[in-house]
Amino acid sequence: MEIRIAGTTRESVVDGPGLRFVIFAQGCRHHCKDCHNPDTWDPLGGVPVNVEDLLEQVRKEKLIKGVTFSGGEPFLQARPLAWLGGQIKALGLDIITYTGYTWEKLQVLLPEDQGIKELLLVSDYVVDGPFIKEERDFELPFRGSRNQRIIDVKNSLSQCKVIEAGFS
Repeated sequence: MEIRIAGTTRESVVDGPGLRFVIFAQGCRHHCKDCHNPDTWDPLGGVPVNVEDLLEQVRKEKLIKGVTFSGGEPFLQARPLAWLGGQIKALGLDIITYTGYTWEKLQVLLPEDQGIKELLLVSDYVVDGPFIKEERDFELPFRGSRNQRIIDVKNSLSQCKVIEAGFS
């Protein structure tokens, strides 16, 4: 199974708690003003890679706490990322998925795309919402603007409402 990515970062401390491997999905429809990664917008940009090759790269990183799916928009390639996320979870690592969609919009999209549900279920946390320049806040951990939330996926799904994560 292939996925189109803009690239990876082997060790990051700004894309979630702990040392993280980051996969930047290629393709995004949100086109947020002053986006940090506008080179990821073109769905035909980046490079196609086999998800098993990405898994092998993750396996080689012995010090990471987890993997972050960023972008671009990971939910545009939800099914292969969900498969990859399941394999990563089996390694004992956690998954954080960044999205320009809000949690509420993802819930609307769930019936249309099984991959979205699968990616949500494998994600421990979702950082949701578009980057909004006017709400930029450099003091916020792991997000760019105040409208974005760090959502505890398991608790949010079980309680049928947004439960924000308590880490900073």
